[in-house]
Amino acid sequence: MESINSTPRIHTGKSSSTDAEDGVFLTWKDLWVTVVNGKNGRPILQGLTGFARPGELLAIMGPSGCGKSALLNALAGILDPHTRKAGDILINGHKQTMAYGTSAYVTQDEALIHTFTVTEAVYYSAQLRLPDTMSRSEKKQRAETTIREMGLQDAMNTRVGGWGNNGLSGGEKRRLSICIEILTRPRLLFLDEPTSGLDSAGKTVYFGTFSAANEFFASNGFPCPTLQNPSDHFLKTINKDFDKDIEEGFVNEIPTEEVINILVNSYKSSDIFQHAQTEIAQICKQHSRAVEKEKRHVTFFTQCHVLTRRSFINMYRDPGYYRWRLAVYIALTLTLAVLFNNLGLSYGSIQARGALLLFVTAILTFMTIGGFPSFVEEMKVFERERLNGHYGIIAFVLANTISAIPFLIVISLIPGTICYYIPRLQKGLVPNFLTGIIVGAGIQGIMMLVAGFFRSPADLPKPVLKYPLHHIAFHKGEADDLNGRRCVEGYMACGNGDLEVG
Repeated sequence: MESINSTPRIHTGKSSSTDAEDGVFLTWKDLWVTVVNGKNGRPILQGLTGFARPGELLAIMGPSGCGKSALLNALAGILDPHTRKAGDILINGHKQTMAYGTSAYVTQDEALIHTFTVTEAVYYSAQLRLPDTMSRSEKKQRAETTIREMGLQDAMNTRVGGWGNNGLSGGEKRRLSICIEILTRPRLLFLDEPTSGLDSAGKTVYFGTFSAANEFFASNGFPCPTLQNPSDHFLKTINKDFDKDIEEGFVNEIPTEEVINILVNSYKSSDIFQHAQTEIAQICKQHSRAVEKEKRHVTFFTQCHVLTRRSFINMYRDPGYYRWRLAVYIALTLTLAVLFNNLGLSYGSIQARGALLLFVTAILTFMTIGGFPSFVEEMKVFERERLNGHYGIIAFVLANTISAIPFLIVISLIPGTICYYIPRLQKGLVPNFLTGIIVGAGIQGIMMLVAGFFRSPADLPKPVLKYPLHHIAFHKGEADDLNGRRCVEGYMACGNGDLEVG
């Protein structure tokens, strides 16, 4: 793994002194991350040391599988539960967790709502995360400004797109993901992008400025050829893909594992490594101030409201959620209505009606699977947004449930109406007057039994009879009042000697 600390600063519209004053200094020293597998563990990061200053871009380069994502996860504090971390990760010289609003993480996967336009995706995120003290116009202005900063102004009204739908290109989706996360102006931004290559064992080969990287590789016998991209040369030098060619004699080079060991040992004994250690010590000493934790900007009600609106629009636009299911339901129920039309009142019609009701119940249950692909895509968005603290699980579940209710009513009512009346099923909820009396009397009797007239509430079996039937019985209030009066009268009678207890 190579860490290239670029010299140019990121343009933030502030002076360097302001960046150092308001920004966050991130340092890590002798960082180890181990995957726990039973009693044994496999290290994926081995003794990494480095730092990141405010206003600067730190590029972590290395083949895929070398531990770049693991390092970012460790620094952001979102490691997998099956991993074990050792070493120091300091924010402004202090050990503390990343507070809300301090950092943002852009993952490798582009988890976006594919039915939304660029403007809608950013604006709804702004409503979810920017303070309630900001007006809608201010939030909209912030969203538009951020879109322009990421160069997406020409695609503002273009939908993200997904399977079967054309939309943004891969690069535009990547910029949109970054755009959503920088809305709140985080002090730390983690960008996890996939690169080509293979494993370098999670060791630091080089950490320093880009200008000194060429000299470091050349001094160890691996100079960059003329007219070749230095970054490509660095990655190729530690790429184990060519080991097989070396074994078969196609190229005359030393094994990659030996190259990595040479570079790692050379780096640890170099002035560059000592400079990094000194820099970390100075950062911890000069910028030792804790980062204040920010409160969540929006209320729980606002989160539920915005998520409900967003989920409703997504369900309406995505045909995979309910529209295709509704079309299938209508086609099936029309077919059933033709097959079972005018069943009559014979004994054979009883079996036919039973088969009809069984099929309708089964198909309504089976077709719920049709909405899973769309729900899985929405879950990916939820996982990304929850990772960055946009909202919690309860808000997502409530919003998703509320937004789905109108669609569930429609896809139940329309096919149900077709299938229920054409085959001449019973029109009323209660088949006849006698059945209504019997059902009503049964409910009335159960409520009287558990209300407290016949047995004390404390003596009722807790499952079902006491919880919940006793507490929802409409005779309960009457029983409590009458029993209370009877106890008072009984006490008075005992006091006068009129009541004897033997």
